[in-house]
Amino acid sequence: MKPSEHAMPPIDARRAETFQHRLEQFNPGVVWLDAQGRVSAFNDVALQILGPAGEQSLGVAQDKLFGIDVVQLHPAKSRDKLRFLLQSRDAGGCPVKSPPPVAMMINIPDRILMLKVSSMSDMNGTCGTCMIFYDLTDLTTEPSSESLAGTPTPPRQLFKIPVYRKNRVILIDLKDIVRFQGDGHYTTIVTKDDRYLSNLSLADLELRLDSSVFLRVHRSHIVSLRCAIELVKADDSVNLVMDDGERSIVPVSRSRAAQLKEWLGVV
Repeated sequence: MKPSEHAMPPIDARRAETFQHRLEQFNPGVVWLDAQGRVSAFNDVALQILGPAGEQSLGVAQDKLFGIDVVQLHPAKSRDKLRFLLQSRDAGGCPVKSPPPVAMMINIPDRILMLKVSSMSDMNGTCGTCMIFYDLTDLTTEPSSESLAGTPTPPRQLFKIPVYRKNRVILIDLKDIVRFQGDGHYTTIVTKDDRYLSNLSLADLELRLDSSVFLRVHRSHIVSLRCAIELVKADDSVNLVMDDGERSIVPVSRSRAAQLKEWLGVV
């Protein structure tokens, strides 16, 4: 046997395998929806997570959740995203296909869920939807910080971001991220040598990122200030050149230009 055949897998591969193994050990939350998107049944994991969400956002007791529109269990800013996911579940019109899992930010309670939606069919056609999710909160965020009495608990801060690629869940470390670019329901995450698609919004990300490192410089862009390599001023416009593979040029809005210049110590 050749010596190379005894070699250990790369560290990144071993870490990915470990995470995949951990993911397989999770107890998934399962929600069954009827053809109109109303909740028909929960498993115990889903009830533990979504039950408090219903009580806090709707004032609805857990035993009153059956028959409710599942979209109403989510914060208002997450509802359009969930509707989009539910409406696109048929994946090209084929009843046996469904889109890949996507990350959903659930703020009540403060969770990050990896969500899978599958259309269910019986002999008469589509009869409902099965939603399966994994709670990745503890794998991706710092523990909640204490808040002053009478003030809302601040969101848990991210240290990794979950994305789905080639049938695998990948956790991207924040130190590897150069910038985020928003586009509709999705956000492109740019590292020095790759790009990933996430459906966590820029608004959600901005609340959960370290503001001393990540700055929202434009309505469509958040950048890592550590990865900014040049500030370019031309007439009334300001742009940042970023240290990714393309040396991307990111526009800075007028409202953020003064803050950025102050942070960088530029007159």
